[in-house]
Amino acid sequence: MPEPALHAVTRGEGPRLVLAHGFTQSGQVWGGLADDLAADLQLVLVDLPGHGGSSAVRSGLAEGAQLLGEVGGAGDYLGYSMGARFCLHLALARPGLVDRLVLVSGTGGIDDPYARSERRRADDTLADRLDPSGGGPPADTVAAFVDAWVANPMFGDVPAPANDLDERKHNSAAGLASSLRLAGTGTQEPLWERLHELHQPVLVVAGARDAKFTELGRRLVAGIGASASMVVIEDADHAPHLQRPHDVANAVREFLSRTGPV
Repeated sequence: MPEPALHAVTRGEGPRLVLAHGFTQSGQVWGGLADDLAADLQLVLVDLPGHGGSSAVRSGLAEGAQLLGEVGGAGDYLGYSMGARFCLHLALARPGLVDRLVLVSGTGGIDDPYARSERRRADDTLADRLDPSGGGPPADTVAAFVDAWVANPMFGDVPAPANDLDERKHNSAAGLASSLRLAGTGTQEPLWERLHELHQPVLVVAGARDAKFTELGRRLVAGIGASASMVVIEDADHAPHLQRPHDVANAVREFLSRTGPV
């Protein structure tokens, strides 16, 4: 039986840019970034597995990347955090679909097997708060879970409208739990040794106050090589596109202009 298609909304006109969101979000949670970029680009706003209109889709990173490519088609891709993991998998598996790639707060995975296993265990525990694998009542409602998630200091001072808590809280408990179990950071086999396979232009974006992902971003650029570049957004944390949407939009436009049509 074929996997169900991912839900997506298209807005704007121009060259195609497919946007893949982060955990607990949806294709509608891009703050002012989507408004800015839609002025001269065609945006394909995808709901990733377990989220939004794709809440019933159960898929890991490899399979979900294929679904992302099917709904997005050929074009440029931008992924944030979890979405960056999906986009990176897609670019490696189907390079003919991904003309240019923007990775916002992305990573090539956790190298150490023990640390990766511990992260997977932590994500499974987090999933059980929403949808207990052993039965019984959940510890958290989706609303309480999302409130706790966005309160993590790594996200910094995201403006309330950009966080769009109402949209996030429309996600289902089972969908978010499946995303953690199947596509969490601990499920990702390290891709660092494969980065040299990426030959399309790549832009890596990180927030200056997010030291961990700024360093991971530099490692991504070093692993990809000459086709990669990096922009660090000042006064921003793990979600620079929500905190400084116009700065990120300007960086994306400059990247697309500099690299030219593919």
